[in-house]
Amino acid sequence: MAKLSQLKKQWIKDSYFIENSDELGPEFEVARELIRARIYAKMTQVDVATAMNTTQSVIARLESGRAIPTIKTIDRFARAVGMTFEVRLTPNGE
Repeated sequence: MAKLSQLKKQWIKDSYFIENSDELGPEFEVARELIRARIYAKMTQVDVATAMNTTQSVIARLESGRAIPTIKTIDRFARAVGMTFEVRLTPNGE
């Protein structure tokens, strides 16, 4: 199971990440939350994929920040790791 710090080291080496990290901020934030939730649940990508009735490669794409998941997919992921999905808007600077 990869740690977030290890993934960040990989992303920093990725030219796509370097060129698009500012524009992809929200996508990468979603990816980070998915990874955190999976790690908190002590599950592998295979475990989550099985719970969602999908493949490990789909989970890897979601966690890479390159795939933009639907709200329904995020909700399915959350339930697979034993969590609930919430949407929250906050004022700038908070």
